[in-house]
Amino acid sequence: MFSPAKTAGAPVSLLGKRLRALVDAERVVGDLRRYYGIGLPPDAAPFTGSRFEHLAGGGDRPETAGRITAEDLIAVETLSVSIPVELKLDMLEGPLGDELADLLSAIPAGVDLAHVDAATVADGSPADQAWRLLESQHGLGWVISGKILARKRPQLLPVYDTVVRCALGRPRPFWLSLHAAMGEDDGSLHRLLLDLRQAADLPETVSALRVCDVAVWMGHRALDHACR
Repeated sequence: MFSPAKTAGAPVSLLGKRLRALVDAERVVGDLRRYYGIGLPPDAAPFTGSRFEHLAGGGDRPETAGRITAEDLIAVETLSVSIPVELKLDMLEGPLGDELADLLSAIPAGVDLAHVDAATVADGSPADQAWRLLESQHGLGWVISGKILARKRPQLLPVYDTVVRCALGRPRPFWLSLHAAMGEDDGSLHRLLLDLRQAADLPETVSALRVCDVAVWMGHRALDHACR
């Protein structure tokens, strides 16, 4: 196991306890290596989602961090979702793309969720406004909207889908709950995720949040839960 030593402090939340149990399981390192195609035999392939954060150098590289690109939309679709063509065009060439660019300019890049103030992901923040713009105003739904923003800010905003929601018991609001869990016990969960990344030989371009998402998703998916 990779759990760091506990330190005195506030009690760990239910989400924090659940996440620690899920990501500290014996199978996690193997699941991460399988997902990203590390050490696989020649006839085996990694999951398509292993390209999510890496395609075309990533969605948060400096030259494209402030706008949605065609590569971003392809990357999002590696996570088994489909974006309507008209919305793709609007994000690439239309007013929706301009609105998202304005909001992205106010969302910090290159910082971990564990290291920012809660206001960065709170209701009304630029990140929240961008999510609501996609989810409600343009009808993309909570899963795809979150994946688009996770592509643009992989260290700050998590991938979150029905499988992960089922595994974690539907904590609400998710971003703020996850932010709190990452800061508990002097950031031990964040350090655990980085330790798992190293143990699985993943590149540093895989964020702690993405390690968490893949570990939870692979483990819960393997249990064949009927998640909705």
